[in-house]
Amino acid sequence: MSDVLAEAEKAIPAEIRMISGCKDSQTSADVSNVASFKLPDPAGRAGGALTSCLLNVLYSDKTAPNADLSFQDVLLQVRDILATEGYSQIPQLSSSRPLDVKQQFEIVPDGCTGERRALLIGINYVGQQGELSGCHNDVLNMKEYIMDVHGFKEENITVLLDDGSHTNPTMENILKAYGQLVSQSQSGDCCYCHYSGHGGKLADDSGDEADGYDETLVPLDYESAGQIRDDTLYKNLVGAFKQGVICTAVMDCCHSGSVLDLPFVFYADGESEEMVAQEGFDFGKFNAFAAALAGGASLEEAAVDAAVDACCNIL
Repeated sequence: MSDVLAEAEKAIPAEIRMISGCKDSQTSADVSNVASFKLPDPAGRAGGALTSCLLNVLYSDKTAPNADLSFQDVLLQVRDILATEGYSQIPQLSSSRPLDVKQQFEIVPDGCTGERRALLIGINYVGQQGELSGCHNDVLNMKEYIMDVHGFKEENITVLLDDGSHTNPTMENILKAYGQLVSQSQSGDCCYCHYSGHGGKLADDSGDEADGYDETLVPLDYESAGQIRDDTLYKNLVGAFKQGVICTAVMDCCHSGSVLDLPFVFYADGESEEMVAQEGFDFGKFNAFAAALAGGASLEEAAVDAAVDACCNIL
């Protein structure tokens, strides 16, 4: 564990925590068919289940629970609700640092004395095949929760929705919003990121995935712009945050287990009791990017250096 922690501190300066609704392998079959990609489950089961369960546990009747719940308590209660509703996925908590899952659940830890910023993305794919129905509601409900319970201010919350009123969650706008969140956040700040929409997987194009696939987010304009790979999320979000920033992310989408590529994980399967280092986690693809940032390179320059290094490793 100590060796993995040392690598993690070099590759990921900030403390990132992610709650995901399922393991990488859990999704509908047509998404896994990368040769003929289709949006999954037109009935909407791919979107909203995790967020709804989280809010059921953390904000039922729009009030915070009286009892102090641990991370483990929250995830296991979410799993119980999912199972009762007929969902088979296993939620999980992953992070850039080992976390005691028996400690009190928190989005804003006591040590965060700076600003609280949030980026909330919900995509219903209005008018497209595989249209969802709950992702806008997820975002608006979660916005109310973090403002009411955790003290986030509306002026520090960015919302992307394909509802005709907010900024559209296109590839460009999503990456721009992540970039703005990163650039604004300083040591001591606390961030919350939420994504409700479709997730996918594409054949790994850099040779760094053990299962041969990159996990992805599916932006509104995926047909023309493509999908947002986990490698891109690392370069634009996870690895780009400054040291001393704490960010909690909720990823309510298929294939979300390792979409942020975090080295420590807890599975809410009813058997696991602690967070563990992911076996065989490969920091290789992160090291060039982290080293370039540490040397004073811009995010764009660091991304280029990392891409060149990855190509050299493949060759």
